[in-house]
Amino acid sequence: MKNTKRPGVTGIHSLDRFVFSVPDLGIARDYFTAFGLDVRDMGNHIDLYTFDHPHRWGSVYQSGQPKRLEYLTLGVFQEDYEPLQHRLRKLGIPSADPHPLVDSQGFWLRDPDGILLQIAVAEKCAPDQKGAAYGPLYVDNPIGIPIGPKHSTVPKVRPVRLTHALFFCTDVPRSMKFYQDALGLRLSDHSGEVIAFMHGPHSSDHHLLAFAKADSRGLHHTSWVVRGIDEIGLGAEQMKAAGYDVGWGVGRHVVGSNYFCYIRDPWGSFTEYSYDIDFIGAETEWPALDYPPEDALSLWGPTPPPDFIINHEKHAS
Repeated sequence: MKNTKRPGVTGIHSLDRFVFSVPDLGIARDYFTAFGLDVRDMGNHIDLYTFDHPHRWGSVYQSGQPKRLEYLTLGVFQEDYEPLQHRLRKLGIPSADPHPLVDSQGFWLRDPDGILLQIAVAEKCAPDQKGAAYGPLYVDNPIGIPIGPKHSTVPKVRPVRLTHALFFCTDVPRSMKFYQDALGLRLSDHSGEVIAFMHGPHSSDHHLLAFAKADSRGLHHTSWVVRGIDEIGLGAEQMKAAGYDVGWGVGRHVVGSNYFCYIRDPWGSFTEYSYDIDFIGAETEWPALDYPPEDALSLWGPTPPPDFIINHEKHAS
C-alpha cells in the first residue's frame, strides 16, 4: 500500500528513531527486554525493535554519565526533502553538525531547546490508518462459549510499534510553533502552556510528538502500541514481576483517548503501554482543543506518582 501523503503539504511524516544514552547499557538491555521489545546488541549500543516488524525504533548508548537524550531522527518523503531544507533556510534556522555517534546522512538542526534533530528520507513508519482491534484473548471452549485464557498460558506482552514520544521543553508555545512552522507538524490538542500534542500532516496517531514544560530539555516517555486493554494489564504485571513496579496506570487518557500504563524506567523517565489511541488521517482537519488541567491527564485511573512530571534529565542551557 502506498504511504499516505497530504497533497500540497511539506512536512515530516514520522518519528523515525529516538536515541539516548545511559550510565549502564546492561541495565537498559534488561529493562527493555522485560518490557517486551526485540533488543539487539550492537556492541557499544542496543537497538530497539518490536518483534515481527523491520523498523528500528530507538537506540540506547552507554555513556557512563546520567541518562541523556542525544538526538531524534525525523523521517520525510523524498519529494519533501529539498523543499523542507529551503523552508528552514528561509526561516533563518541554521544547520547543525551531525551527532558524533552517527554519519552525516540527511541534514541536522536544533530545536529552540537544543534538541538535535536529524532530518532524513525514510520509509514512513507512522500509521496510515487506525490501528486494528486485535480482539480479546478469549478462546472457545468445547461447547463454543468464549472463556478466558489460563494465566499460565498467556504469552509475554510484546508491543507492536512505537506510537509517540513526549519531551520536556522550557517553552511549550515556542516549541509548538517551531515544529509547526519549520517541520510541518500540526497541533492536535494542548493544555494551556503546559503541554501540547502534535500529529503528522500525512496521517499519524493523535500525536507522534508531544511537549511538556520543564526547566530543561529531556525525554519524558516513549509510548508503544499493544494488542488490547488486556495486554495493558498483563504488561504491567510482566514489568512488576521483573522488578519494575513503579509507574502510573492502568487508566484511560482524555487527550488521545488511549488506554495506558506507564512504567518508570531505571533513569526516572517512563515507557508506556498504549492501546486504542485516536488516529488523524491526512484528509482530516482536527479541531484542536485547549483542555483545562483537570482534563489533561486521564478520564479514569489512579493518581500519577509524585515525580511523574519531573524532569530528571538535566542539560546545560
